[in-house]
Amino acid sequence: MTQVNIHEAKTHLSRLLERVAKGERIVISKAGKPIADLVPHGGTPVTFGGLKGQLAYDDSAFGIDPDIQRMFYGDDADASA
Repeated sequence: MTQVNIHEAKTHLSRLLERVAKGERIVISKAGKPIADLVPHGGTPVTFGGLKGQLAYDDSAFGIDPDIQRMFYGDDADASA
């Protein structure tokens, strides 16, 4: 683990990021106190269908909600006028 001050981090950010990309961890400090860590990005893999068989729903979940219909189109009485 390497520790650099803010000025050095600003001046050599590209170089520091290259080192981080290779797996190194760098701590940025202010007046000798750590304030931030530069660490390699750990992306989260996306798995489609990961909850298959664990969720259940019926077709009413996709039906028209009367309250929302009323908000957009008003009451049935207003529509017939």
